[in-house]
Amino acid sequence: MTPDPNAVNGPAEPQGIAPARMAETRPLYWSIRRELWENRSLHIAPLIVACVAVFAYSVGSWRLPRTIQGMASLDAAQQAAKMFKPYSLAGSVILFTSFVVGAFYCLDALYGERRDRSILFWKSLPVSDRTTVLSKAAIPLAILPLQSMLIAVAVDLAMLLLGTLALVFRGVNPMLLWERLPLVTMTTVMVYGVTAHVLWFAPLYAWILLVSAWARRTVILWVVLPSVAIGMLERMLFGTRHFASLIRYRLAGPLTEAFGVDAMKTPVTRLSQLTPVEFLTRPGLWAGLLFAAACIAAAVRLRRNREPV
Repeated sequence: MTPDPNAVNGPAEPQGIAPARMAETRPLYWSIRRELWENRSLHIAPLIVACVAVFAYSVGSWRLPRTIQGMASLDAAQQAAKMFKPYSLAGSVILFTSFVVGAFYCLDALYGERRDRSILFWKSLPVSDRTTVLSKAAIPLAILPLQSMLIAVAVDLAMLLLGTLALVFRGVNPMLLWERLPLVTMTTVMVYGVTAHVLWFAPLYAWILLVSAWARRTVILWVVLPSVAIGMLERMLFGTRHFASLIRYRLAGPLTEAFGVDAMKTPVTRLSQLTPVEFLTRPGLWAGLLFAAACIAAAVRLRRNREPV
C-alpha cells in the first residue's frame, strides 16, 4: 500500500482557501504606535505646558471671588467672555504647543531614520513606504490634535475645580462661576477650532515631511529657505509681496477663515460665531489639501528611493 504523503506533514489544506492575510490597517496601527514609543516628547511637552497653566491659574484663583463680584454691572455675554478668557488662554497655549511639536516632529520624521541608518532595518520589514509615511503624517494631523484636546479638557476641569474651591473657601456661591461658564460651547468651539487648524495646516506639515524625506542635512533651512528666497526674488523683480502675504494668510488663516469674527482679537463665546460652511467652501482650504496630498505622495516616492545619509 502506498503511504499517504500528507500523513507526515499533516492533513492537506482544503482547495480554494487562501491563507489568512494581515488586515490592511494593522501595519498602519503598529507603525503609529512605534512613532509614539520612539518620540516621548510628543506627550511630555503638552503635559508640561498643561501643568504650568494649572499652576498659574491656582496662584491667581484667589482673585476670582473679587472678579465675580465686580461683574454685576456687565451683561450676560460680557460675563461669559470674562470668565471664559483664562480657559481659552490655557487651551490655546496647549494647542499651540502641540502644533509646534508636530512641526518639529515632521522635521526629523523621515530624515532621522536616514541619518541613523535605521531605515535599512525598517525597510526590511513587511511595511510599505506608503504605510510608513502615512503613519508619520498621522502624528501631527490626527494623534497630536486629539491628544491636545483631551489634555485641554482635563486642564479646564482642573481649573474649574480650583475655581470652585477658591469660591467656597471665600464664602462665595460657586454656582456664580458654573452659571457664567458656557461649558458646552467651550468644548464645541475647541473641537471645531482644532479641526479647522488641522485642515488648514495640513499642507505645512506635508511640506515639512517632503523636505525631511529629501534633504541630506539641515532640514529646517530647506523648509524655510525656499519661501524666503521666493519672497525676496518677487520683491526685487516686481516690487510686490504677494508670496509673503500668501504665507502669512496660511499661518493665520484658521483664526480668520473658520470663525465669523477675528478670533485673534475677539473671544469666541457663542456657537453663532462658528462658520463651518463658509470655511469648508474656501478655495484656499481645498488648494492646501491638494498640495498636502501631492507632498505626501512625493514623500512616499522619495522614501522608496532614498538611502542613508
